[in-house]
Amino acid sequence: MDYVISGIQQLGVGVADTDQAWKWYNRHFGMDVPIFEERAPAPLMTKYTGGEIRNRYAILALNMQGGGGFEIWQYTCRTPVAPAAKPRLGDYGIFAGKIKSRNVEDNYNWLKSQGVTILSPVTENPNGEKYFFVEDPYGNPFQIVEANNWFQKKSAFTGGVYGAMIGVSDIEKSLPLYRDILGYDQIIFDDTATIPNWSKLEGGEQKIRRVLLRHQKERSGAFAPLLGHTEIELIQSVDSKGKVIFKDRFWGDLGFIHLCFDIRNMDSLRQKCTEMGYPFTIDSNESFDMGEAAGRFTYIEDADGTLIEFVETHKVPIAKKWGWYLNLKNRPPQKPLPRWLLKGLGLNRKKIS
Repeated sequence: MDYVISGIQQLGVGVADTDQAWKWYNRHFGMDVPIFEERAPAPLMTKYTGGEIRNRYAILALNMQGGGGFEIWQYTCRTPVAPAAKPRLGDYGIFAGKIKSRNVEDNYNWLKSQGVTILSPVTENPNGEKYFFVEDPYGNPFQIVEANNWFQKKSAFTGGVYGAMIGVSDIEKSLPLYRDILGYDQIIFDDTATIPNWSKLEGGEQKIRRVLLRHQKERSGAFAPLLGHTEIELIQSVDSKGKVIFKDRFWGDLGFIHLCFDIRNMDSLRQKCTEMGYPFTIDSNESFDMGEAAGRFTYIEDADGTLIEFVETHKVPIAKKWGWYLNLKNRPPQKPLPRWLLKGLGLNRKKIS
């Protein structure tokens, strides 16, 4: 049976203080439902942590309006390292997270009123959709993007993660992974230009080529209704060569550390990735316990070394206080969970003012 991608499960963000960062993301991006909170070693990630087992504190949090979550990740055994220079457009790796919004202009005004650093005015993409950029207190840029696919309506302006802007050295070389493995088979626009409203972004003064990708087919699988539609925007500098954002640093250091997809049928995915020249670099092989959740996880690298994670979820908490956990191992891979059951995740909500 072929593998199933339900959507983007989470965007990994390396920070210096998980609790502080979660408070900010909770308030400003509505990431208020923790799926797990765990302090533990990361024994399977030594390939990307200097050959040693490192201790970490991580929270996976969701926004129940829909979209992917954040895995907020902090080393507890060492001081996390910042990049030597702030990442620029066209550098290789995840440059910005995309956050979905019901009303971009209202969202802009609210975030501005909250003192959030605004990096651009409200602008239209070549396809006419509105967006703007902000920066979190840790120097990470986010693009707030107009979206019309929602799981449910809450009071927050934003939903969850809508995708990512990923810097690559060669878009044509990068496309097969994102198109043929991850299913982003629809080119919304392919634009080469210097964008005046991007002048406050690092490297925003240069000419870039950007290709916005979406998936034509609806995602399927257990969490597809909650994770929703997503997009990937590949960014290539036209006149200069980029740098690897995580050069000489560890996974988990400061910045965007990975993009994670929720999947089923990991062995089928392994075969596809291997055939296309993207073998798994990490594989937990069996169910890996993350405290309140469990699953099998794997990693691949794109053509420039950007880490893509896959998680096959086996156990997820629905209502922790009553000990209600859902086992997904024997569930039909393509069948979505009932919406009422997915809404039950909201029982774990922790609103931080």
